[in-house]
Amino acid sequence: MDYVYGPGRNHLFVPGPVNIPEPVLRAMNRNNEDYRSPAVPVLTKILLEDVKKIFKTTSGTPFLIPTTGTGAWESALTNTLSPGDRIVSFLIGQFSLLWIDQQQRLKFDVDVIESEWGQGANLDVLASKLASDIGHTIKAICIVHNETATGVTNNLATVRKLLDKLSHPALLLVDGVSSICALDFRMDEWGVDVALTGSQKALSLPTGMGIICASPKALEASKTAKSVRVFFDWNDYLKFYKLGTYWPYTPSIQLLYGLRAALDLIFEEGLDNVIARHGRLGKATRLAVEAWGLTNCTQKEEWYSDTVTAVVVPPSIDSAEIVRRAWKRYNLSLGLGLNKVAGKVFRIGHLGNLNELQLLGCLSGVEMILKDVGYPVKLGSGVAAAAAYLQNTIPLIPSRI
Repeated sequence: MDYVYGPGRNHLFVPGPVNIPEPVLRAMNRNNEDYRSPAVPVLTKILLEDVKKIFKTTSGTPFLIPTTGTGAWESALTNTLSPGDRIVSFLIGQFSLLWIDQQQRLKFDVDVIESEWGQGANLDVLASKLASDIGHTIKAICIVHNETATGVTNNLATVRKLLDKLSHPALLLVDGVSSICALDFRMDEWGVDVALTGSQKALSLPTGMGIICASPKALEASKTAKSVRVFFDWNDYLKFYKLGTYWPYTPSIQLLYGLRAALDLIFEEGLDNVIARHGRLGKATRLAVEAWGLTNCTQKEEWYSDTVTAVVVPPSIDSAEIVRRAWKRYNLSLGLGLNKVAGKVFRIGHLGNLNELQLLGCLSGVEMILKDVGYPVKLGSGVAAAAAYLQNTIPLIPSRI
């Protein structure tokens, strides 16, 4: 029984956790198993190979850690760096802010490049810092690929080009929590040293699995990194990889089977098709926002996110009331504005196992809520703009051709 029942299904449009598809729910509906039995290592071995595909890497080493994205952050940092190491990190929203807070509490020397919320990472400042770092004191660049609080996507390829142009050896550590499996991500091509994501985002699983992929360069750095780590130590995993048993401690059996089903769905659709679908969902949402006469928190088109749209409301409206009204009256869950943009924006998440008609339902709900709170929206305007675009761009479902 739901804690607070509402008829029908909850329309979950926060930018994570997201809707879990039925095949994944069915795959997880199973009893516990002995993870030391012959079956679980066989399952794990195949999962590790297939997880590399969502990062687009052939050389990376993946780790499936029972944690959240926050734990994955800590694993990435403590396995590759030592206390006192200088790192450059970009502050562009709430989640990059939280990662920076973690970096500072782990006693790294954090050189923060701050941008206005709604802007992307300032790569001109990064270029200047790298060019002046003759002694290569910068050991890592930490960047959030997709800042969920503001709907901003950063250009990782440009970061790699800057590092290569200056022959700078700094590691490139990337938070791909709300991007991997939804936005274009190329670990090998972009020279990403550590990439990470969380199970509850585009993979459309429950929260509880941090998925990390480390380059050979990152694994080499882990041999000399002096940060204290125990639960997140890659070396413990690597020892068990060599033994063929894979797990230094008990994994979630249900999440492993769920991951298997989630990857199967992604591969059946085709990862590039998944990314294209998210492109359509993002574009349709932005067209709806424009038709409503509202603005996107993201200030330039080059930074637009295809997994979340942060919508700026007029000063006379509290965006938190939009979120409250959505849940209380329409059984629709939208994302709150966080920290600096609290009360100023609400967020529409459009990522994971989600199709175009589901999105149109959300947009129609948002229109009614805007009317409820006194915003002079024309009902149907945003839905019509989104539908007109989608009707011309949705391809046939490949398995049904």
